[in-house]
Amino acid sequence: MTLTIPRAFLFYLFFFLSATAQSADEDLKSFIFSGFYGHENDLTLEQASISKPSGLLRLTNQSKNAIGHAFYDKPLQMIDPSSSSFNTNASSFSTTFVFAIVPSKSDDGGFGLAFTLSPSKSFPGAQADQYLGIFNSSNDGDPSNHIFAVEFDTKNGFENKAGSRGNHVGININGMVSKVKAMAAYDFRGNLVDLELEDGNPIQSWIDYDGANLIVNVTIVPVGKEKPSIPLISYPINLTSIVKESMYVGFSASTGEKSSSHYILGWSFSMSGLAPALNLSQLPIPPNLSQLSIPPTKEKNSSSSLHPTIIALSSVIAVLILIRLCLTVYKRMEQVESLEDWELECSHRLDYGDLYTATKGFKDSEIIGVGGSGAVYKAVMPMNGNEVAIKKITHNSIQGIKESAVQMESLGGLRHKNLVNLQGWCRRKNDLFLVYDYIPSGNLETLLHNPRENIVLSWEERFKIIKGIASGLLYLHEENEQVVIHRDIKPSNVLIDSETNARLGDFGLVRLSDHVTISHTANVVGTIGYIAPELARTGKASTSSDVFAYGILLLEVATGRRPIDTGHFILVDWVLECQQMGRILDAADPKLNSRFIVEQMELVLGLGLSCSDQQPENRLTIKQITRYLDGEDRIPTVNDWGSTDTRRLTELKSRLSVGISTDITTSYQSSYINGMSSSSIYAGR
Repeated sequence: MTLTIPRAFLFYLFFFLSATAQSADEDLKSFIFSGFYGHENDLTLEQASISKPSGLLRLTNQSKNAIGHAFYDKPLQMIDPSSSSFNTNASSFSTTFVFAIVPSKSDDGGFGLAFTLSPSKSFPGAQADQYLGIFNSSNDGDPSNHIFAVEFDTKNGFENKAGSRGNHVGININGMVSKVKAMAAYDFRGNLVDLELEDGNPIQSWIDYDGANLIVNVTIVPVGKEKPSIPLISYPINLTSIVKESMYVGFSASTGEKSSSHYILGWSFSMSGLAPALNLSQLPIPPNLSQLSIPPTKEKNSSSSLHPTIIALSSVIAVLILIRLCLTVYKRMEQVESLEDWELECSHRLDYGDLYTATKGFKDSEIIGVGGSGAVYKAVMPMNGNEVAIKKITHNSIQGIKESAVQMESLGGLRHKNLVNLQGWCRRKNDLFLVYDYIPSGNLETLLHNPRENIVLSWEERFKIIKGIASGLLYLHEENEQVVIHRDIKPSNVLIDSETNARLGDFGLVRLSDHVTISHTANVVGTIGYIAPELARTGKASTSSDVFAYGILLLEVATGRRPIDTGHFILVDWVLECQQMGRILDAADPKLNSRFIVEQMELVLGLGLSCSDQQPENRLTIKQITRYLDGEDRIPTVNDWGSTDTRRLTELKSRLSVGISTDITTSYQSSYINGMSSSSIYAGR
């Protein structure tokens, strides 16, 4: 008993210093996550699923009819394709995970979550509610699904009491009708003890498949209790005909008209023996629990035998800890402020103190760029060491910052290979901080106009970049659940990664709408040279005004010239002059030294003219643009591009006699199109 106080101190010190850990062996036979934040690259998260800064993996929040998927990013070899035996069985596997289901405060929740083996990480057309985001009414029960799932269901979905309280565990093959199921419970000394799946308390589950004896065991207990020797479900099954050679493993969850938040706290998986044990002291805590319960230790009353030196030492340590705590609190008082109710509901909100630390107190030395809406800082997040870019935007009112924060919360789920992903945000007074992926290779404007060491982007790189921007814009305009209007498309908002992939960024100016093309706003936001005429007149942004800006960007990439230059130079008018004189290739960037594919250059210049038409109804949609760039639609002849803009043509008639600028080369390589060289085509105009 004489060491009680030091042991307690060491325990809490160890708990305080412990960090979330994850490891995976080289042959992908096993992995372990003791929390998930910072390990997004190891997981594929779709729809409502997010990794929270606390380390929790949240599959769904309490939105109605939501779906969340979280799968290990790499496939697992379930059947050895090199085996010569026709009787090769599916591989054994073992997994354990801790989950928590937190219902709505006002009502019972639903519907549940499932551990899933699937040939794909995505489930197109999957429904929410009783289908748990895996199946739908059309493919439910289809053997071609090749899906094995263990469901933890809180609502009945397919029985006479559909929608009633479920609270059961089931094994499902290719559909939602369980092959076997049991009410949630665990064995304790030969007796079954009921377990509530949906009370918000953490539950640990083990799922073990024996590929030799063809049996699967499912066990659940309240977190902290030992694994019972008798499983809840023991079901004979041969997975060989169900799984494919390569499968993905993960979780799916859904809500319906009743909703719950579904969390995974930790997870381990193995295909070579039992799953690694989870260190429960390292797991994050569900939001409704202030602490994990620690069983009290029974000790004899021997306080009178404590050595005076131990008491004195413990007192000194306690005083030092208290002083350090006071200093820490005093320092962080400068970094935090009380949160309003609406902020507590936002899952993508980050802690200001973390951002303050990551930017070294927002020092000017950490600034990597300054735009119209604020400064951008390079930062290293303290919780995981990830590099990020943090943009600081100042608003004039709390209401304005609330509206922007709500929009950022909605945009936090946007994920596309050609977007700079928004990782999170936070507010402090009238400042809004947006945290993005850090892209180290710079932006398109710098690469076009101020390249380091005079490195010139090749035409192949430029064409890849403009296709990437179009792909990202197509996702924002048409492939996302809500139409996202960017409002400030320009080269400086296009970041280029190490593989020359374009990443469209700076969502500080975007607006959302429900698949309509107009966003109403009182202020015109954008950059001179890229603002569509109707946007300047009415202040109403649209997908068409985004297309206008994209068209100007196309011309800038192809010509290497800015939209507005010294004197009275206007890029789009100059390219149109070249087109009307039958010399559109004279507009190509002379730094390319004619090293480009003629038909691609004509296409890009033509698309730029069409997209920048003065009349929005004459412009192409981003879907049409991508089809042209991908070669899916017939490319119009050069004379067709820009022919609808009659007002601009009229204005140019008096200027054509002056000729085009003489500082642009008129040489270009000849290429053959349908048996006739491009030089011959232009000579005949």
